[in-house]
Amino acid sequence: MQENLVIVESPAKAKTIEKFLGKEYKVMSSFGHVRDLKKQGMGIEIENNYLPEYEIPKDKEKLVKELRDATSKAKVIWLASDEDREGEAIAWHLYEVLDLKNKITHRIVFHEITESAIKHAIENPRSINLDIVDAQQARRVLDRLVGFEISPILWKKVMPKLSAGRVQSVALRLVVEREREITSFNPEASYRVFANFLHDGAKFSAELNKKFSTYEEAKAFLEGCIGANFRVNSIQKHPTHRAPAAPFTTSTLQQEAARKFNFSVATTMMVAQSLYESGKITYMRTDSVNLSDLALASAKKEIISMAGENYYKRRQYTTKSKGAQEAHEAIRPTYMSNHTITGTPQEVKLYELIWKRTIASQMADAQFEKTDINIDIIPAETMSDAKNSAHLATIAPSDLDATGKNYVFVASGEVNTFDGFLKVYKEGTDDIKEESQGLLPAIAEGQMLNTKDITAIEKFSQRPYRYTEASLVRKLEELGIGRPSTYAPTISTIINRSYVEKREVENVHMPYHTITLVGNNISDKINTDKPTVDKGKLLPTDIGTVVTDYLIANFPEIMDYNFTALVEEKFDAIAEGESKWTVDIDHFYKQFHPMVEKADNSTGRKVGERELGIDPVSGKPVYAKIGRFGPMIQLGEQSDEGEKPRFASLRKNQSIETITLDEALELFKLPITLGVFEEKNVSVNIGKFGPYVRLGNEFFSIPKGEDPLDVSYERAVEIIENKRQADREKILASYPDNDIEVINGRFGPYISHAGNNYKLPKNIEKEALTLEFCLEKIKETPTSAAKGKVSRKSTTTKAKSTAKTSAKSASAKTSTKSASAKTAAKTAAKSASAKTGKTTTKKTTAKTTKKSTSTK
Repeated sequence: MQENLVIVESPAKAKTIEKFLGKEYKVMSSFGHVRDLKKQGMGIEIENNYLPEYEIPKDKEKLVKELRDATSKAKVIWLASDEDREGEAIAWHLYEVLDLKNKITHRIVFHEITESAIKHAIENPRSINLDIVDAQQARRVLDRLVGFEISPILWKKVMPKLSAGRVQSVALRLVVEREREITSFNPEASYRVFANFLHDGAKFSAELNKKFSTYEEAKAFLEGCIGANFRVNSIQKHPTHRAPAAPFTTSTLQQEAARKFNFSVATTMMVAQSLYESGKITYMRTDSVNLSDLALASAKKEIISMAGENYYKRRQYTTKSKGAQEAHEAIRPTYMSNHTITGTPQEVKLYELIWKRTIASQMADAQFEKTDINIDIIPAETMSDAKNSAHLATIAPSDLDATGKNYVFVASGEVNTFDGFLKVYKEGTDDIKEESQGLLPAIAEGQMLNTKDITAIEKFSQRPYRYTEASLVRKLEELGIGRPSTYAPTISTIINRSYVEKREVENVHMPYHTITLVGNNISDKINTDKPTVDKGKLLPTDIGTVVTDYLIANFPEIMDYNFTALVEEKFDAIAEGESKWTVDIDHFYKQFHPMVEKADNSTGRKVGERELGIDPVSGKPVYAKIGRFGPMIQLGEQSDEGEKPRFASLRKNQSIETITLDEALELFKLPITLGVFEEKNVSVNIGKFGPYVRLGNEFFSIPKGEDPLDVSYERAVEIIENKRQADREKILASYPDNDIEVINGRFGPYISHAGNNYKLPKNIEKEALTLEFCLEKIKETPTSAAKGKVSRKSTTTKAKSTAKTSAKSASAKTSTKSASAKTAAKTAAKSASAKTGKTTTKKTTAKTTKKSTSTK
């Protein structure tokens, strides 16, 4: 009999823990949750006090049997899933599903996978915390209620296959509202004035302490500076300092990894999980910025050894976020002495970032000396009255300025006198900040300065920034929406469901004036900066916008930011044992369900439809709307005589919210026939996957950025020939009689034969790809090593056949196979049910087993 069985939720975690425990311990993985709410139906018995209906998924039945066998042979069982709410729920589900006994079952938790942490946990086991389990159940039940009841209404009112969620819909609202702020933003112009001064051969710049609202004001100021002189009025020097950022939480790690490495939040969490499970960092889902005494002592030793005593400063950070519950320590390296690790490039980057941030948090402030120089403007008429510079020095600044407004130029410089924590790490930022110009020349008060030039530059107020994944996480955290474990899946959900697009956005800048004074001459010109590109921006799709508007109109409470944050506080109260989860769910549902019934029974046109106007040619109305397959334009309506409306797809970057009547009518010019090529008609059109050229029954994508309305006959033929050439270059060798093709694929050359692919060396010569070579390669490669594809047609044949025919054929085959598979599955299920009379469903709640789950 096995002495000890440890169950964790991840195989990687199991592998690491196994290294620290002796032969008397066996470590197994549950591969996450072993059961969940039933997929069929709601999975909640509302009338039975919201009793969850759990089932073991089909793909977990074999695993559960193996775990049951292992637990029956073990003397002591240790449930070692993560210490957050999901981990606690996994432990409880294992206890229930495996029918474990109190006396031999222990719950252990640790926030880092090190030998000392594991052994300390085993020496200090505890019971399963059923309050934490209830908090997880409350979240799961509430989210199922919201999604299950609202989603079908969206199918009816907007379009099929849509979904809603308590957190995802609020996150989507943030993106939609930000886009509308940007669309409605009206930039305001102002003029900032900069002067380049010369002193002892050195040049430095200064900015006027006043912005002008109009071109006329700015030009008048420069005219007033003709013949003027400039005097140093005052020099102020003062020390400043900058403190390091706190150690990483989940949110700040996601933000910084996005800024520095362009990681998505999902990528960051995937890499962090790998680092945690291999014992390199502490638990990665946390709100806390606290560091343990051991970590603080290790950091001190490392800093003094690396940089010296003067670089060390002990800091104990406190957590500000409400309801911090995921863990009790920030994300940090498990061993501070490891400055780097071996691993994938992503793992190395993220680990080193975590190490630097942790070490920097315990280092001294960076010290700076900031210098501000105020420079007076002495108009020409004052200069003519003054007999010498000594006399000028006695004139008050208010008497120097002809306008009487005390305008001065201010030059600012900053010098780093002690690098402190900056020796190791500098935090990124999402905001655009102007850099200080650094060291200023040595100047004394009262000195006169010469100007190289003075320029008034028209500047426009900045519109709000679009969210990136990282800045959206920061906003969700600020509003108290979600928790560390939900940020990444929330953002992934709204992107995967096509409510939000993550893409590049081109910024076309407005033309702006510059007015420049050099000597006594003023020049004026209009400048236009090149467009810039922002990467990784989140933009709402038309479907996302329509869904948001509908939910705000019909479910205002669900979409309210304060309500969503309040729900998180309720979960925190349940986890602390201060509230009963079924009472809170009941209170919510009694207010929520009537809203569902009201929305479901409402009548009228589908939401998201906007009438653009009347087509002047046909006299028919034109609508922008969400159709069965997405956003579209409709011309006319179904008539009693059977006349059908016409439809057109929108171009890329067009939206049903902003498209005009003229832009919509342009779409009905498509498809356009351009001419005849190879005795077939050549036309352009827009399809589901974008604009394309059609030659007979062949389809060729129009390159990104090209408008199909601008494609000429010559350009269409060029697109066709380019695609054919690319296809020819893709085929390195072809032997149709033997069903063999050698293809230059995305990841290198390979042989395609009988539905299987056989990888070839990247540097193989084309001349070596003879039929004999291919047959030998196929023969010597085991079938198990070949990467098969279900149905792969020859690329040559594929190029000659039509995309449309292939799509129809594939669809028909898939539908037939899918239908057959479903029928077989149903028959097998019925047969199995009739024979065994068993079900995997188990109805239970944490409440009903509180007495039996004291597992210490």
